[in-house]
Parts: sequence; structure tokens; C-alpha cells
Amino acid sequence: MPKVLISDKLSERAAEIFHERGLEVDVKTGMTPEELKAVIGQYDGLAIRSATKVTEEIIATADNLKVVGRAGIGVDNVDIPAATGRGIVVMNTPHGNSITTAEHTIAMMFALARQIPAADRSTQAGKWEKSRFMGTELTGKVLGVIGCGNIGSIVVERAQGLRMRVIAYDPFLSPDRAEDLDIEKVELDELLARADIITLHVPMTDQTRGIIDAAALDKTKPGVRIVNCARGGLVVEADLKAAIDSGHVAGAALDVFTEEPAKENPLFGMDQVVATPHLGASTAEAQEKVALQVAEQMADYLLTGAITNALNMPSLTAEEAKRLGPYMQLAEQLGSFAGQLTRTGLKDARIEYEGHVAHLNTRPLTQVALCGMLRPMLDNVNMVNAPIVARERDIDVAEVKHERDCDYQTLIRLTVTTERGERCVAGTLFGGDKPRLVEIKGISVEASITPHMLYITNEDKPGFIGALGTTLGDAGVNIASFHLGRAAQGQDAIALLELDAPIDPAILQKVRSLPHTKQAEALVF
Repeated sequence: MPKVLISDKLSERAAEIFHERGLEVDVKTGMTPEELKAVIGQYDGLAIRSATKVTEEIIATADNLKVVGRAGIGVDNVDIPAATGRGIVVMNTPHGNSITTAEHTIAMMFALARQIPAADRSTQAGKWEKSRFMGTELTGKVLGVIGCGNIGSIVVERAQGLRMRVIAYDPFLSPDRAEDLDIEKVELDELLARADIITLHVPMTDQTRGIIDAAALDKTKPGVRIVNCARGGLVVEADLKAAIDSGHVAGAALDVFTEEPAKENPLFGMDQVVATPHLGASTAEAQEKVALQVAEQMADYLLTGAITNALNMPSLTAEEAKRLGPYMQLAEQLGSFAGQLTRTGLKDARIEYEGHVAHLNTRPLTQVALCGMLRPMLDNVNMVNAPIVARERDIDVAEVKHERDCDYQTLIRLTVTTERGERCVAGTLFGGDKPRLVEIKGISVEASITPHMLYITNEDKPGFIGALGTTLGDAGVNIASFHLGRAAQGQDAIALLELDAPIDPAILQKVRSLPHTKQAEALVF
């Protein structure tokens, strides 16, 4: 009989579910790390919230542990690489608190528009400053939603009930989905210029970090209000403070901060700022829901092997995992390559298999390719939920197996269609297990896939390669290898460089400014 430990405070119903499914369960909350290390080896499953820290040291002593289930979305308290190395599945419940977080966003909008916290403090101090707290109505205002996924779309629906006009920026939002939500899809600069209130609902990625900074705030209309109940770090807090001090931004409502717990912050003490201590998911209903979900997911895995909302492992048998390992690495890297170059809404993705790979179980390969494609822009995407995320965002996915002969023993080609056109990338396995790129946008380019790369599309003109080499050399960038390809003389060319280290953004901007450069992107694998 599998044995589960609940080490954080969860709904009592979670323990009941484990019992009903035939599992043995212990509830021991408030343990120190040393106490947890002493007992974790007895358990097959560990159910947690945010208090328990599942560190590498804890995992090293968890000889029997098979699954860690997080009742909630964030898994910052779990060392996922260490868990993966020990073959431990890490699960979360990404959708259990969506309504709660969306409702908190609406509450923060009201509090900000009517200055409720400041008015409350003043009134309870006996001041009765009625004329001081002149608010603004939400009705008829333009709400700019940055990120229109699960939580963002719920905020949209609630805002429309308040008769607000909604515009949204989301590279993954399809026109059909925007029409279903009855909203206008716009580019980020247009949203900044038109919105009376801006609310953020995106994950923290390299693309979204600091998305609301001084440059973005300069593009907003005077009197704009900012709401962030998503992730700390999306808003550059010092820039926001300066914009509020100048009077350009009327106020902000923040539930998340760059550093948490936020005991000190440049925005604290300002009457124009409403702040809460990361309460987005803090309702009795949400905590009940995620507790029940994690119990069901963990029981399913321990009893049947079914994996739901796993962050680190695919749905594969041990035999399949061993055989498909190199193919999965290639598929994930092709997806990541395409995803990192995508800047507009995805409409569809087509994954084609030729040669040996066409005769294998390609479903997990398609899932990991989707995961790699979506991960650069979205948080909490994994092999299990990648098809669901794509479906929610109206991204059509096609899997095609070709029986025809090809130039390689095995070939995987990923073609993505965006609002601006089509892009494809293809790869093979060299030496049986080493991924290698062989084609980009129909241009033959043979290159290994390394941790740090620089991708450039340019006009095929004399002098470009020399100028590129000089720019990188003057900046001290060491090139490990350099791969070139072109469609035809004088047409588009591709340069793919393997670098020894990440390229500095300022240097990347210099490359983008070179004559004949069409696109230059730093890629990380």
C-alpha cells in the first residue's frame, strides 16, 4: 500500500481522498527540515503547499519517494532538477485558484479607483476627508489586459460585466479566441497608449520581466492605473514610483513584489498605492479545490501510473523513455528554437516525422515539441499539459508521419504559422543520439545545438559577415562555431553562431543595428 505524507496544512478532505483510494496517509505539519529528512524515506508521496521546502538535501534522503504534489501553482519551494534526477514526479494544480486570483484583481481595481484603503485609514482616524477622496468610475473605462490566458480571460469576463471596454495584448491569443471573448486584440504599444487601467496576467519569463518599465510607462496615457496580481518583477518598481511621483501614473494596486516577503519596498507608504501580501490565491474555496486536486492526481499516479500536471516528466513507460530519449531532446530543442523566434500570435503548428522516427510512438515527441515551443512565452507548460494549453489558445496542432525516403535516417520538421507568416525548422540525430539542425526556413544549415546561440537573418550582401565578426570581436564575444546558409545569391541568408557564453543585450542590439540585418535573436538551450 503506497504511503503519503501531508506536511503542510491542507483541507481535511485531501487525507480522506487518499484513504478512500486505498492509500495510507500521515498528516505531520510544521516539521523542521531535519525532522522531514528523518521521516521522508518512509513515504511514496509528499503533499505540500508553500511552507515545506523540498530541497536537494531532503530529496537525497527520500529513498522511496515517487511523487511530490504541490497544492497550488508555484513550485519555487521544490528543487525540480534534483527531483528529476531521482526519478520523482513533481505535480502542481495550475488552475485551482484561477477564479480567486481574477476576483482579487477586480477587487484591487475597485480599491484603486475609489482609494478605499487610504479613505479607510483617514476615516478611522476621525478626519472625515470626504472631498479628498474623489474616485473614478470603472464603467466605460478601457481596461488593457496583458496576458489573456486562463486567469486573464476570467478578468475579461468580470470587467465586461462592469461595462468596461477591454483590449488585450497576448502573442498567443488567436483572432478567433479574441472574438469569442468579445475583446480587441492589440499590440503592446497600442495597449499602453489607450488603456485607462492596465492589468497583468503573464508568467515571469525573459520576455516579460520588467515589461512595465520606464519606457513602457512613458507610452501610457496620463492618469493610467496599474494592477499586478501576477508575478513580482513584471513591473520595475522604482520606475513605477517615479511615474507616480511625477503625476503621470494615478496609482497602482500590487499583490506581488520583486522580493517577497516584501518587508520594505519603494512603493510602500504612498497613498496612491494599494498593496496586499500575495493574496491572489488566498480564499477558502481555492485552497479546498487545490487540495482535492492534488490528492486525486497523486493517488492516480501512485495507483495507476497516470500523470497529470507534471512539471518534469512525460507520460511514458520506462522502455519507451529509454528509446525515445534522444528523439525527445531533438523535438524539445526544435520547439524551443521556433518558440524563441516567435513574436506574434501562433495559429498552428505542424510536426512531421520521416525515416526511423516515423515508426516510433511520436505522441510524446509532439508533446515535448509543443512544450518547447510554448515555454519561452508561457509559464507552467509541460509535456502533459502542452496540448491542452495549445487547444485553449486555438493553436491547431497537426502530426504527420511520412513513409517516403528522406536524406537522413531520421528527420523531425516543425512548421509554425503565425500572424506574419510561416517558419520551419528541421533536425536529425547525428551518431544516433546527438541532435543537429539541418534546415531553417527552407535553408540548409547544419549545426549542433548548444546552450548559447545567436541566430541572424540578413540580406545576402558582401561585407555583412565581416561587419558581424568585427562587432562581436570588438565586444569580446568568443564564437565557438559559425554556420551559414542562404536561399539564393542576393536573397535571405542565415547565420547561426555557437557562443561560449550568453550575449549581452547591448551587444545584441549592435548586431541588430548592422546594415542588412533583418532579425537577430539570442537563443538559449
